[in-house]
Amino acid sequence: MHRQFLLFSLFCLILVSCSQEHVNESNAETTGKLIPVAEGYANTSVNAVIFRKHSLFTHNGNQYISFYDADGRVVLGKRASDSSEWELHQTNFTGNVEDAHNSISMAVDGRGYIHLAWDHHNNPLNYAVSLEPENLEMSQKQRPGSLNTGHSVTYPEFYRMPGGDLLLMYRNGWSGKGSQVVHRFDLDSKEWQLLHEQLIDGEGEVNPFWQTTMDAQGTFHLSWTWRRDGIAETNHNLMYARSHDGGLTWERSDGTPYQLPITPKTAEMALEIPDNSSMMNQTSMAADRFGRPYIVNYWTPEGSDIPQYHVVYLHDWEWNVRQVSNRTEPFELSGRGTMAPPLSRPQIVTQSFDDRDGAIILFRDEEHGNRVSAAVSKDIEKGEWQIVDLADMSVGNWEPTFDLQLWRESKILNLLVQRVAQLDNEQPEKIGPQMVYVLEWNPFNE
Repeated sequence: MHRQFLLFSLFCLILVSCSQEHVNESNAETTGKLIPVAEGYANTSVNAVIFRKHSLFTHNGNQYISFYDADGRVVLGKRASDSSEWELHQTNFTGNVEDAHNSISMAVDGRGYIHLAWDHHNNPLNYAVSLEPENLEMSQKQRPGSLNTGHSVTYPEFYRMPGGDLLLMYRNGWSGKGSQVVHRFDLDSKEWQLLHEQLIDGEGEVNPFWQTTMDAQGTFHLSWTWRRDGIAETNHNLMYARSHDGGLTWERSDGTPYQLPITPKTAEMALEIPDNSSMMNQTSMAADRFGRPYIVNYWTPEGSDIPQYHVVYLHDWEWNVRQVSNRTEPFELSGRGTMAPPLSRPQIVTQSFDDRDGAIILFRDEEHGNRVSAAVSKDIEKGEWQIVDLADMSVGNWEPTFDLQLWRESKILNLLVQRVAQLDNEQPEKIGPQMVYVLEWNPFNE
């Protein structure tokens, strides 16, 4: 642990920096390694949206990948974790790739079976499972057990539990008028069971846009913003809940149980953020060694017209907020559908050393040349961050997704990276197929 702390401290110190209030800029050379996979569809950001859970997944020494190819077909891939050679399989599944909502989500259960969901924006569930463990051949589209519903599905996301079971979450309904549904896959029975028809219910007035994480103790943390009327300028507030029993029962941060469904009147407020703050919807969250949650997002602080990245976290039973970025260019987030803001939604991972709690925030920003970038802090309480670029290429309208299972096992970051285009209001921009990469970065071994 002491050696890891020294490596991490050395990594932060070698970043060449200039003085800023919140962020020290780095002029250091890029530190990630790009592994090419194959060309994929890139006229929209469908392969590179943040709500893909997951684009990469490591299981039993192998890493799996999924993406749409140039013809909109779902491609699955597999490689040994110590290899740069990919085994690729083009499935018979296709998606409406001109709508970036219709991304692919993937997970591998504890027995090694691949579970896949794809092509969703308010339509019935598309789901398949591999025919054999650790094999890329997939079943036909199916809806077994509790998945056989008439739900209008958007944002399906898989999460693997410590014992190998899976959770599947998605929105049922429309932006501004939807609720959160939760199913659980039982590894022993090999069946899907409905846990909650409405875990969070906007009561017809709002809908939740959520992000989740699971800590080392197996507690499931959930946070979300509310949206009204389906328009981005109504994104507001950060709310919170957690579950100690795999998503069955839920409570507030002080241990008070929720009566389900959670509603706008009963939800715990982590941070009040008003409408018209250019606040984003789904982003990400993480938890530290003590199970304390950290939520990352961007919004415009009061008295400013420049959105900034912030981290909201729970320490000593109180919610705190720290500004991470020091951006200089204003913009306003508004409208419907997939947008093309000048910065991506951020991802966060945490790492603790001795008595310090650190974090890495992954992002893309026009002010940094639309590169794959990371803001690094070895002590969140001090509010000092350094920025490093991980690849010397523009990734267009890319957003970060990474191999969460690999990070949990080894504290190595593997990100799916592709230069993608995206115009406002769901519109594609014809840039043609672009190479899909896995970017490998070990932040503690620079």
